[in-house]
Amino acid sequence: MQPAGKKAIQWLSSTELSLILFGLLAAAALPGTLLKEQRGYYHHPLFTLLLVLFGLHLTLCTIRRWRNLAATTLVVHAGVLIVLAGGVLTATGYVATINIYEGESSSNVYRWDLQKDVPFGKEIRVARIHTEFHPTPLQIGVMKGDEKYSLKTLSTGESFRLDNYTVRADRFDPWKETVSLTVTQGSTPLGTADTSGATTLPSGFPFSFKLVAFKDAVIKRFWVDLELLENGRRVMAGTTEVNRPLNWNGLDFFNTQISLDDEKRPYAGLQIVRDPGKYVVYAGMTILSLGAVAAWYRRFFRK
Repeated sequence: MQPAGKKAIQWLSSTELSLILFGLLAAAALPGTLLKEQRGYYHHPLFTLLLVLFGLHLTLCTIRRWRNLAATTLVVHAGVLIVLAGGVLTATGYVATINIYEGESSSNVYRWDLQKDVPFGKEIRVARIHTEFHPTPLQIGVMKGDEKYSLKTLSTGESFRLDNYTVRADRFDPWKETVSLTVTQGSTPLGTADTSGATTLPSGFPFSFKLVAFKDAVIKRFWVDLELLENGRRVMAGTTEVNRPLNWNGLDFFNTQISLDDEKRPYAGLQIVRDPGKYVVYAGMTILSLGAVAAWYRRFFRK
């Protein structure tokens, strides 16, 4: 009859326990895929505990059987253990969000793990919001003095002839409902104008422009010039957008949205992510993939 301790170790490193723990992890992970805020779910202590238990179990299995395991299998086990370690490290991070008006700043952020506003430690400033839209159909009225001269229908990026001038609709700003125009005469640039009345054209230029109608603009890209200030001194500046975060001191700053408030004031939504396990997970996935490819090659091609 085997000692109780030996039987316990055998069970703790058994295939049956592997299936139980893997099933629990799968069952626990599935509901999180249906949630909008996933990080809070996967950061829950119970989910982290399952990762730790599975990692300890896999470590024990590997130690007990390492002499009988192929090198490729050991590499796969190592990759899985590193991924699990990265997942546990990730659980120590956080996600914070904040909305900031263009040209303004904030020193507090909302921490989703704490469910409250907390000081960030630096002043976050949205220096400028940038937008880029798909070509938008427009109707631009041309005035000569105080009289209507013509009506032009075109899309942004296109040009029209106006006597011996060429007028190009460079950009449409749906927030301000203005079109920026460039005027050339032959190959010579004369200046710029917009449909709100601003112009750099020569004082004798006979035409002005008004926006008559437009279709809804579809945004193509948006990004934000971001600054961090400490005691009024800038310690970081850069650009952030949805899939290209600005990284600083272990934090990723994502621009998740831009919008207007009821008074037509533009603001940017920012998400700040601290994920200390991110690169550990990347390394583990790389090792796991290499081990899997090597095991596949060994199984099917090695003579």
